[in-house]
Amino acid sequence: MNDEGTGTDGTDGAGVVLSHLDGFGRPCRPSDRTIEAVHRAMGLDRPDDLTATASIVMITGEQGPEVSSGTELHLEDGTTVSLVCTAGPTRSPERRPIVPPDIPIGYHQLIGPNGTARPLLVSPGRCPLPVDLPIWGVTAQLYAARGSRSWGIGDLGDLATLNGWVTRRGGAVVGLNPLHAPTPSPRPPDSPYSPSTRLWRDPSSIDVEAVPGFTALTDAEDLRRHGRSLGDRRDRAGRLLIDRGAVWAAKRAALESVWHQERGRSDPDLERFLRDGGTDLHLWGTYCAVAELMQERGLSPRWTDWPVEFRRPDSTAVSATAADRADRVRFWCWLQWLIDRQLTAAGSDHVVLNDLAVGFASDGFDAWRWQDVTATGVRIGAPPDPLGPDGQDWGLPPFVPWKLSAAGYRPFAETVRAVLTRARGLRVDHVMGLFRLFWLPEGLDAHQGAYVRFHRHDLLHVLAIESTRAGAVVVGEDLGTVEPGIRDVLGEAGVLSTRLLWFEEQPPSQWPAQAMAAVTTHDLPTVAGVWSGVDLDDRRAAGLAVPPEGDEGFRHRLRVAASCDDRARLDDVVVSAYRQIAASPCQIATAALDDLTGAVHRPNIPGTIDEHPDWRIPLPVPVDQLEGHPLAEQVAVAMADGRSLRP
Repeated sequence: MNDEGTGTDGTDGAGVVLSHLDGFGRPCRPSDRTIEAVHRAMGLDRPDDLTATASIVMITGEQGPEVSSGTELHLEDGTTVSLVCTAGPTRSPERRPIVPPDIPIGYHQLIGPNGTARPLLVSPGRCPLPVDLPIWGVTAQLYAARGSRSWGIGDLGDLATLNGWVTRRGGAVVGLNPLHAPTPSPRPPDSPYSPSTRLWRDPSSIDVEAVPGFTALTDAEDLRRHGRSLGDRRDRAGRLLIDRGAVWAAKRAALESVWHQERGRSDPDLERFLRDGGTDLHLWGTYCAVAELMQERGLSPRWTDWPVEFRRPDSTAVSATAADRADRVRFWCWLQWLIDRQLTAAGSDHVVLNDLAVGFASDGFDAWRWQDVTATGVRIGAPPDPLGPDGQDWGLPPFVPWKLSAAGYRPFAETVRAVLTRARGLRVDHVMGLFRLFWLPEGLDAHQGAYVRFHRHDLLHVLAIESTRAGAVVVGEDLGTVEPGIRDVLGEAGVLSTRLLWFEEQPPSQWPAQAMAAVTTHDLPTVAGVWSGVDLDDRRAAGLAVPPEGDEGFRHRLRVAASCDDRARLDDVVVSAYRQIAASPCQIATAALDDLTGAVHRPNIPGTIDEHPDWRIPLPVPVDQLEGHPLAEQVAVAMADGRSLRP
């Protein structure tokens, strides 16, 4: 483990940063009250109370650390390795055993002579680039990528359609929003970035009509007709929006019917999936069954509101509920099997780039399962910046750095592994969170927080282990306020940077090779939104401050990229901008599906809650109508041509 958090980098002994710059470049120092609250959230009275055993990290092929005589090395696969003694170093004349350099990558244990276990992580040193580069592809909000047969929301059947369209045009990557699962409830949250768990996936993404047994239902046609009608729903203002509550009600009713019909039949693939999922999958099913039970009793599905006897996963009450409601536990596990099957069926001829959200809900599954490693009484957010002048509160709890290290980084490793399942790529949202996060104590305003440093090298080595095992490329979302040197560290770790037309001062031709190039993201305007002025209108309607110059900075970048003036046709601007993106040196170039379909509304406007329909806006073109769509086809040609023209 490195020496971050020991006071050598402007922190106290617990890793609390004692001075930082906010998004306006103003120096800030957290108050004593803030620092004390952060220490309490970590389970410390004072920073020098920190005595936990930290993980050891080594790189495979390099000399391992010395350990105490009598220490045993227990490998991840259960075998034991004898440690060889060597002549003591200059600091000690005694002969001490060392960890050999040829230990396989993974998560092992050093068992001391007194029986104390210390985690040992063996890393390949950096994330791989396992795909043939350069490549191009499309990024999409799957929920918005509805097809003409979707049940009101984009699903895994629509992903298969999109994958096929991209592949036939020479694309090799499809980037998706987080598919993390919410807690079962009648009204799932809209944001995919505040999930209950990052370990399991959202059952709303299931293509119900493709589920084995659906067509055999006696009311299949009625269910199909109702489900497909959900795509026509509008709000009071007449806007065509996604209604997740109605969507999940329809899908759940159909899935419950199929389950009731099919549950008695044995499926070897399902049984294999359940065995492979083991206790982790069973615990997720148990959590869902308990959440159902609470709602049947008229209580909240949030575990923080449950009776105290249910608030720990290892409690007698939870175990008894799992036994009493075994069929419900199996139902929720079955849904994960359906998702896994449909992800596999969606095709793997290209890189699926899954998004890893920065955190999880404080009242969801991950916080319930890992409450001994999760900070209490704080949320993460951001200090004041131009996007949020009063600071931002994301409402998500952080892991405690020293507890995460003492746990051998298992929660983070399992999370990365889960998101990489059925994928060959990973996008790490707010990758700066591997370095530091802004903690906001309860009762204080968003600008009164403090940064807490994490053991960045350790976390990057976990990324390297998991991405190597999955054969996956890793992209870091390193936008916004980035500390000096972070991009260099990420580059050394094999993590691709992110470069956006909206933010870069240099033209795409001068962007770095170790990066993913794009025009925009889900939090930023679409090209059509800027060129038409609709994005400005949306921000004004949401009550947000708009600078006097409006979107002139974005418009200028488009004019330069497209070599045009303000009279240019939208389609020409979009195609020209993406031709520049594709011709960049970046190893991956992506086009937003919003731009391919001429969408004028961005998926999310930061700083809004109910003022704008964030995460509920469908694409204006059904995904099964991309075939032959003029703008989409022109952008695809421009991307393919640009990749072939890059130096």
